[in-house]
Amino acid sequence: MKKILGWVLVFLLVFWIGTNPGPAADVARSIGDGIAQIFTNIGTFFVNLTND
Repeated sequence: MKKILGWVLVFLLVFWIGTNPGPAADVARSIGDGIAQIFTNIGTFFVNLTND
């Protein structure tokens, strides 16, 4: 059941990207920016940790 659900989700994702490439690119860009911000914050934390 999990395998079927996974394939259905992949199909829906590919279909959404194919029919709405602009909004899909915006979502991907937002996710990438969020991940980059997380790593930037982790780096800032360790820099501040070593400076104190």
